Amino acid sequence: MKKVKYKVALITGTVILAFIFFLPNTPLFKYMPKWWKENMPNRGIALGLDLQGGVHLVFEVEGDRAVEITTERIAQRIKDVLQKRNIQAEVKTEGIDIKVIPPDEQVRKAILDTFPNLEVTTSAEGLRFRLPDSEIRRIKNNAVEQALETIRNRVDQFGVAEPTIHRQGEREIVVQLPGYKDPKRAVELIGKTAQLEFRLVDDEAPVAAELPPYVKAGEEDALIEQFKDRIPEDDIILFQRVVNPETGEVRKRPFLLKKEVLLTGDLLSEARVAIDQRFNEPYVSLTFNSAGAKIFEEVTGKYVGKRLAIILDGNVYSAPVIREKISGGNAQITGLFTLEEAKDLAIVLRAGALPAPVKLLQNVTVGPSLGRDSIEAGKKAGIIAVILVVVFMIFYYRLSGLIADLAMVLNVILLLGAMAFLNATLTLPGIAGIILAVGMAVDSNVLMFERMREELRAGKTPRAAVETGYNKAFITIVDSHVTTLITAAVLFQFGTGPIKGFAVTLSLGVAINLFTALVGTKTVFDIILSRRQIRRLSI
Repeated sequence: MKKVKYKVALITGTVILAFIFFLPNTPLFKYMPKWWKENMPNRGIALGLDLQGGVHLVFEVEGDRAVEITTERIAQRIKDVLQKRNIQAEVKTEGIDIKVIPPDEQVRKAILDTFPNLEVTTSAEGLRFRLPDSEIRRIKNNAVEQALETIRNRVDQFGVAEPTIHRQGEREIVVQLPGYKDPKRAVELIGKTAQLEFRLVDDEAPVAAELPPYVKAGEEDALIEQFKDRIPEDDIILFQRVVNPETGEVRKRPFLLKKEVLLTGDLLSEARVAIDQRFNEPYVSLTFNSAGAKIFEEVTGKYVGKRLAIILDGNVYSAPVIREKISGGNAQITGLFTLEEAKDLAIVLRAGALPAPVKLLQNVTVGPSLGRDSIEAGKKAGIIAVILVVVFMIFYYRLSGLIADLAMVLNVILLLGAMAFLNATLTLPGIAGIILAVGMAVDSNVLMFERMREELRAGKTPRAAVETGYNKAFITIVDSHVTTLITAAVLFQFGTGPIKGFAVTLSLGVAINLFTALVGTKTVFDIILSRRQIRRLSI
């Protein structure tokens, strides 16, 4: 009898805990005292995209561009190597190829000494270097993996609850933001490449003085075409976006910049929003890591009196004059930001730059009405399933069937409590997993009940039949549940999105079912059989 009391206390305790954990998902939670809400260890069950609505985005990582970016960096390093060795040669990139003129053996040896893995072909026009195919495949795959991690960091800092971010195929990344209602801002935040660069403004070239102060938006290409024959070979024209605060007119201010990138955003350690006390305008404060701080100090010391342009994704944000050498590795990006724009810019810089541009393939906003319909449909399916099972069990197994129904209800209560404790995300497939767990809960009792019937037909007493039924069916029940758990684990490991939701509810339901079937119903039978002499078992 003492063992039965322990079992009753265990069951009662688990039910109370399940209710406490599930409380945030009930209307009662808002009536709880403040200290209770603040000290709750979880936020209850979160609803997935298919239940509460939100944003579904699919991005494609442009792996070819990642290869081109790597090629451009190698080309710049080749220029540095040749310059240090006082070798005169022209180096330029053509897609994923690096062309070097002249086709001199000294040039070839100098480059291959530094980059031995490059493949080289020789022609009358010059030397052509290219990364091997295995390295190109590695760069493309790494670009997707790095983009996945960068996007995940950005979304986490963006404050979206329960996002789903995973790789799809070779080049695609799926982002689901349940409950989020601003797809435009999400796309801008996630898709921003955030290639931060620092380049010198070339004010000394004659063509710089001839550039107009502003051009209308959309006329940038025409301006570049107009001056292309007069732009120095190592220069480039980029533009700053300027908005007239009174009329809202957008104009572009051209800058003649050096192609050489002096500093990049991968050397950042911190990016945060600050407020300019003089003009009460937000700006982004940058802090470089130790390597970046050293380079920034060298650059600002070498080019005192010149303008240093701060460029993000090919757009000039500001071009301040370097007044003195700047130590400590601190800089600022200003540009008439709104507070929200400054926050988003700080997020993408802090989370890291995407290794390659991403292209938006799919942008779907799921309305909350669809989510409500899905919830209602899931509720109806669950209620109908439970009613049918309850009626069948009582009709076929009588009082024992009623005990199995109580265990089934206990199973659902504990399952919802466990999901709330884990702050699991409930999706439509997850609801299907709950309904399947309900069916499995009854199935376990059916195995034991049929065994108990066989023992009663063999002439055993009700107590002996119950004990034998549970003992003999124990191995079969555990075996079937373990194989189901293995299946759920495989689904969770290799599945994505809703499949994982199904795997979570299925695995929790199976584990809890072992407790309710082998402990819950057995405890009820023990209580009934211990209170009086039962000659006939209602089964």
